[in-house]
Amino acid sequence: MDILQYKTKVFSVAEYYRGAGIKQSEWPKMMMPFFTLRLVESRLIRERDKMEAEIGGVTDDNRDDFVDYFKTKTMGYNDYVIRQHKDLRTICMNDKTMESDFEAYLKGFDAETKRLLGVAEQLEDEKTKDKFLDISSVEGTLKSKNIFFDVVKVWSEIDLVPFDNSEITTLEEHIKREWADMSAETSGEQYTPQDIISLISEIVATRVDTKKKDFLSIYDPTCGGGSLLFGMEDRLQSQTERPIKTFGMEWESSLYALSKIESRFRKDSDIRYGNTLTQTVFIDNRFNVIVANPPYGVDWKGYKKEIDNDQTGRFIDTPAVSDGQLLFDQHIVYHLDEKDGIAVIVNNGSSLFSGDAGSGESNIRKYFFEKDWVEAVVQMPTQEFFNTGIYTYLWILNKNKASDRKDKVLMIDGSNFWELLKKSRGDKRRQMNEEHRAKIVEAFVNGTENEYCKVFSKYHFYYNKQKIVLFNVDSDKKYIKENVKLELGTINSNGKKIEGKTVDIADADEAADIISNFDYKNDSCFVTDSEGNKYFWNVEKETVLKGNEALGCGKIETKIASKKATKTLPARFEVSATLTPDCVNDYEIISYSPNEEENTKLIDDFLAKYVFLPFEKKDFVVGAEINFNKIFYKPEVLPKAADLLSEIKDLDNELKTLENQFNLDAE
Repeated sequence: MDILQYKTKVFSVAEYYRGAGIKQSEWPKMMMPFFTLRLVESRLIRERDKMEAEIGGVTDDNRDDFVDYFKTKTMGYNDYVIRQHKDLRTICMNDKTMESDFEAYLKGFDAETKRLLGVAEQLEDEKTKDKFLDISSVEGTLKSKNIFFDVVKVWSEIDLVPFDNSEITTLEEHIKREWADMSAETSGEQYTPQDIISLISEIVATRVDTKKKDFLSIYDPTCGGGSLLFGMEDRLQSQTERPIKTFGMEWESSLYALSKIESRFRKDSDIRYGNTLTQTVFIDNRFNVIVANPPYGVDWKGYKKEIDNDQTGRFIDTPAVSDGQLLFDQHIVYHLDEKDGIAVIVNNGSSLFSGDAGSGESNIRKYFFEKDWVEAVVQMPTQEFFNTGIYTYLWILNKNKASDRKDKVLMIDGSNFWELLKKSRGDKRRQMNEEHRAKIVEAFVNGTENEYCKVFSKYHFYYNKQKIVLFNVDSDKKYIKENVKLELGTINSNGKKIEGKTVDIADADEAADIISNFDYKNDSCFVTDSEGNKYFWNVEKETVLKGNEALGCGKIETKIASKKATKTLPARFEVSATLTPDCVNDYEIISYSPNEEENTKLIDDFLAKYVFLPFEKKDFVVGAEINFNKIFYKPEVLPKAADLLSEIKDLDNELKTLENQFNLDAE
């Protein structure tokens, strides 16, 4: 069965909302409470039927005992579903009693489920303002619009019992994607498709010791509705008898409610509500497996103060506030087990190359490489995700690499491993089939080079950013290297003359006008020092001349400073001039070596070969970035000129043949 068969049902709910004048941006918030209601009901029905089968059925004689037994499982409870074998569909069969039955149905849930659903009665009893789904408010709105029965009846016809969490999340993704992409609160959310979840699971499975007996811990710090986290658990559970415990955290309220409800039907799961980057509920935990698809392109300025003041040691540096991806990446690697931990993180391209050398982004990448935690980076195809068509990448992190992979990083290009979907799902038009995923997993496991897998030293991704000062030269390759201050006797300009080193205050306006308009590139403007030497700019030779002597390319800078009167001198303006180099600051990007002597030689050799003007070396900074386009670049093969000429000749002959045929037909 395909869960997306229920898309038409969801669309019919949307039509009721449209007809009632409810804003489109509000539709997901009004759909999610009922979607979640059907989710929890389906889970209860599935567990009820399973447990009843185990005990050989339930009768009036043992019903109370069965209910008590069911409640001990801490999966939640609903009296209508468990005791009376009724559900939302049953309630909607009688439109006259539906509203009262629905209220009783909601009250029949356990306290935790009512809190997640946002049942008003429960929130009032607990005196809490937490409204993860706020079903009571939605109910009130639907009643005021006279569409309550119609909407609930449509939801009652959506049967989620046959589907697992990942399939149910697919429908949830559809609801959120279809009508909430324009909403600011969903910016940066990238739901992980099932083919990508399968790939991540298959990669992780190659690193998990299935023979151990201790708990295997799985953590997703941005777990959303739980599809990636629980999909990983299901995959590993099928391969090992090790007990598994899942941990997750989510900040978006409706997604948290979904994952929290699902977690209650798992053997051992701990899902928390909150901001992973500022709340430290799991700060002392280290996990065997971490998987995540954190939001990207989303700013974190709203909690910058908390991040800057963080005392946990998670963040060695911070990226630009416009994108918090690398904050999540640092959080993840902090929680990764030192001995047998593996993390797979979905990022977009900015985490690979954003930020210049010395920036927070570059420093974070360099820190990961220095610690030798990056085992592989895998490029995914475009058009793989539901609401973005960009390239995405899997970062595979490992704090305890095998000896043959120390200081090495695999680059795997999976961008061409895809097939078209029969029908697009939002921006998702492609998927990776089993064969595609097997190639990537094989490349990761074997670590051997081929056309889509390359192995590099971790230092390959470092680079030097060498700052230099470039000096412009005159026609004889001369240049002024440093500032030379001139002691002035007179300044002449356009025939106007000011005598002496100081200027009388009465002539200040004239002096200021002369100095401020001094054009050192005009041969009629010159500076005479106290010894009578004339300095001016020669336009033809592009140099500063001292008399007839070319000093080199440079500038003549003149200044006038106001001075107060003293006992010996009147108020005045003092005039000065300085010869300065004509130079520009620049930098060069140069390959890196971890050996200091070799690195210095790399820089010097590069500058000697590629910098043609005189220069001075300044500081250099070591940066780190990954450029997939450069690694797997394949130049376009252009046809030979002879082949092109031959093709043109053939086309010309073909045109002549067609022209002759046309003329014959015309006759």
